[in-house]
Amino acid sequence: MTVETINPATGKIEYTLELMDAAAIEAILAASASAFPQWSARPLPERGDLLRKVGAQLRIRRDDIQKIMTAEMGKLRKEALAEIDKCADACDYYAEHAAVYLEDQPIATEASSSYVRFEPIGCVLAVMPWNFPIWQVFRFLAPALMAGNVAVLKHASNVPRCADVIAEALRDAGIPPGVFAALHIDNDQAADVLRDKRVAAVTLTGSERAGRSIAANAGDQLKKCVMELGGSDAFVVLEDADLDKTVAGAVASRFGNAGQTCIAAKRFIVVEGIADAFVQRFVEAAARLELGDPQDEATTLAPMARQDLRDELHKQVQASIARGAKPLLGCEPSASYAGYPASILDAVVPGMPAYEEELFGPVASILRVADEAEAVRVANDTTFGLGGSVWTGDRERGNRVARQLQCGAAFVNAVVKSDARLPFGGTKRSGFGRELAEHGIHEFMNIKSVYVA
Repeated sequence: MTVETINPATGKIEYTLELMDAAAIEAILAASASAFPQWSARPLPERGDLLRKVGAQLRIRRDDIQKIMTAEMGKLRKEALAEIDKCADACDYYAEHAAVYLEDQPIATEASSSYVRFEPIGCVLAVMPWNFPIWQVFRFLAPALMAGNVAVLKHASNVPRCADVIAEALRDAGIPPGVFAALHIDNDQAADVLRDKRVAAVTLTGSERAGRSIAANAGDQLKKCVMELGGSDAFVVLEDADLDKTVAGAVASRFGNAGQTCIAAKRFIVVEGIADAFVQRFVEAAARLELGDPQDEATTLAPMARQDLRDELHKQVQASIARGAKPLLGCEPSASYAGYPASILDAVVPGMPAYEEELFGPVASILRVADEAEAVRVANDTTFGLGGSVWTGDRERGNRVARQLQCGAAFVNAVVKSDARLPFGGTKRSGFGRELAEHGIHEFMNIKSVYVA
């Protein structure tokens, strides 16, 4: 079977790829199984040195990798370069901190010695999305490799060269054969790989539908899984918020990466006392974003990754307007292949797609509320629970409200982001399990109790 990648800025075919056959898949899984004992037995400092070399390779190749990312999924040049740098930094972070995260933890009991030990479990299958085609991979890969696991990657079909360039960076850094490999396969083949006895666990970042399928398959095989799914993050604006800082945060959080971010602010829940002023300034700031060639430094809004995704987003916008939402900006597709302008819908209420569903693109929903209590209620009135932010001039108030948000990450006066130092993941239908930090490195390990009488 052949798959094609289409440049979202031009509509032209970028790359054509033949999917792997059964023999190629078998060779990769056999190599992975063979590599695991040697890799897991390798001293942690040696694994750390190799991971640092991976980071160095990413920095050396950053311009070439950026061009591939931009051609395959339309990411702005400056956003792509920042993503690559973040991956390199994560390699350095885990190389430095894994020893502390993985050291035995003594537990006081009546035994002469008792402690918790962390042991790698084997091959982790990663099913990754296109929106952050390098970072999403390294978010699981850096801790997994430092933990002593090996990995195989099933990347999104529209970013195959991103998968390959990751594999090349690891190879040239000296990571042994079999420790990591990219699998160019379809969803049915991925399900077969997960069922293979040589695969110990799976991690997925993607849609709720994909999560249900992969999690069901993992459950049937009694294999550990981590699911990072969709989000409809609340951006709560209280009446004492600093408008300059809040509007800048709103623009960055909603329209970065063309709005195609699970932890992007999507529902702007604004207390009436500040709503008119916030909305006016938000519209003015968003209107200044320039949709265009993502390689052009003057472009400030990237195209969406695929035309079908743009069309689906527009259907959600149209349905919301038909049910009473007020279009304040944009809300019509660009004439370019997959472009959608910065768009804002006001008067969003329950029953509209803009309230109930995730809008995975550059569309902001304004939800007006009477006070702080209603803001918290509306923020939690969603099936999702990935991230959320609170904007206020009172840090103590912000902390109090943040603690009430039902999500995996709550930020006060800051845009929600992933950070190697903090655990990342969601609750409700945004998934389960954690990536990053100490919690992430422990997800794919056998947490073993040792008791010596």
